[in-house]
Amino acid sequence: MSPSLLRQPLPSAVPLAATPDDAKKLAEGLMEVMSALLGVIERETELVRAGKVREAMALEGKKSELSRRYVGTIAHLKSSQSYLARATPELLSALHRHHDTFRAMLQVNLTVLATAHAVSEGIVRGVNVELQRRNVPNTYTASGQRAAPSPRNISPLAVSRSL
Repeated sequence: MSPSLLRQPLPSAVPLAATPDDAKKLAEGLMEVMSALLGVIERETELVRAGKVREAMALEGKKSELSRRYVGTIAHLKSSQSYLARATPELLSALHRHHDTFRAMLQVNLTVLATAHAVSEGIVRGVNVELQRRNVPNTYTASGQRAAPSPRNISPLAVSRSL
């Protein structure tokens, strides 16, 4: 087990919301976490779109912490869902609407990240093809067709992620 997993506290029992005040605090906590996470995600999206991937990567720690808080708050909400549906259905509806907006913004972020990943993968593959083309000797078969390169002639491409 990794040392970072050992340092994390064990999850405690999630108390159920039993009063309208508890439900309101739970809703406010979820809205706060979602808003903060949305702010980080929107900033990350802007940076990746602008090609500032290194700056976007600097947001990883904050994004991870907010994501952890979000998952914990959602678990608390799920454990209290029956009470919220009974006692405060309008609050639960408002949370669902806010969560739908959150999901839509998250989908935009995931699309931008997937596009950036595809573009960078295409660039690396293109560089690799060009390097392999230069490393492989030009030989021809008896019929005049270019011979396929032997596996001995293909060299791996190493990429440093620290740049």
